Amino acid sequence: MKKDKVTLNDEIGRENYWQTVWRRFRHHRLACFSLAVLAVICTAAVLAPIIAPYDPEEIAGPFGAAPSLKFILGTDQIGRDMFSRLLYATRISLLVGVLATAISTAIGVILGLLGGYFGGWLDIAIMRFTDMVMSFPYILLVLVAAAIFEPGLWSIILILGFVDWPGIARLVRGNVLSLRETNFVKGSIVAGMPTRHILFSEILPNTVAPILVYATSVMALSMLDEASLSFLGMGVQPPAASLGNMLNSAQSLTVLTRQPWLWIPPGLLIVILVVAINFVGDALRDALDPSAVMTIRRPASAGGSSSSGKSASTREKGEIAE
Repeated sequence: MKKDKVTLNDEIGRENYWQTVWRRFRHHRLACFSLAVLAVICTAAVLAPIIAPYDPEEIAGPFGAAPSLKFILGTDQIGRDMFSRLLYATRISLLVGVLATAISTAIGVILGLLGGYFGGWLDIAIMRFTDMVMSFPYILLVLVAAAIFEPGLWSIILILGFVDWPGIARLVRGNVLSLRETNFVKGSIVAGMPTRHILFSEILPNTVAPILVYATSVMALSMLDEASLSFLGMGVQPPAASLGNMLNSAQSLTVLTRQPWLWIPPGLLIVILVVAINFVGDALRDALDPSAVMTIRRPASAGGSSSSGKSASTREKGEIAE
C-alpha cells in the first residue's frame, strides 16, 4: 500500500502544469459530463450538412407536422424540417459564441496588457474608456448597436465582440500589475529583452488561466445574447435558422399550447449549451486555482534520500505526506 502511494506521489511530482490541471478537472464529474455533452453537440453542428436529412430552408413536408419517423422533430409552420433547422441553428449559436469571445478576448487582452505594463497616461486613458463602456447598461448598449447596424450574423458577432471586452481588459490589467513587480519580469527588463517578448512570452502565459475561465462566461453570454436578439428580430434573419428566430416564430399562443415541438427543442438546447459551458468554466476555475497546490518539503532520511525518493513533491491541498 505504501509503495503504491509513493508511486502515485512520484507520478504527481513528474506532472507538468497542464497535466495537473487536467487531473483536477477530471475530479469534477458534472463538468466532465458537460464537456462530453458539448463535444456531442459541437460534432453534430459541424457535421450538420451530413447529418441533416433536409435543407434547413427547404419545404420538406406538411405544415406543422408532429414528430414522426420521417420528421424526427416535426416540421414548422411552413413545412421545414425542425431537426435540420435545429442542427444549423446550433452552428450559428456556436459560431457567434466562439468568434464573439475571440474578438472580445483579443481586444481585452491587448488593452489590459498595455495599460497594466506601461501605466501612466496610457493606463489612465484605457481604464477611463473601459469605465465609460461599462457605465452603459449592457443590454441597452447591445440593443442600440443592433438597431444601428443592419441585422445579420456578422453584425451580431462584431457587436457582441466589441461590447464584451471591458471585463477581460480589467482582469488582465490587474494580473499584469502584480506580475510586473515579480523578479522574472524585472530580470527580463534588466536583461534588455524587447517589450513584445516580455508582454507575450513572460506576462501573458501567466494570465492564461483567469482569461480562460472568464472567456467561458463570455461565450455563454454571447450565445444567450444572440438568441435574445434573434428572438427580438434584431439578430440572424430568416430564412437562416438560429435558436432565437426559431423561438420567435413559435411565440403564438396556439404554437405554445398545441405545437410544443416548435419551441421546446430550441429552448432546451439554449439552456443545455449555456449551463454546460458554465459548469465547464466553474471546473476550470477550480482546476486552474494555484492555491489548490502546495509543495511539501520533507527531511531527507539518514541514507540521504527522502521517504519517497524526492526532497519535495507537489500534492493536492489536503493530502498528508506519509
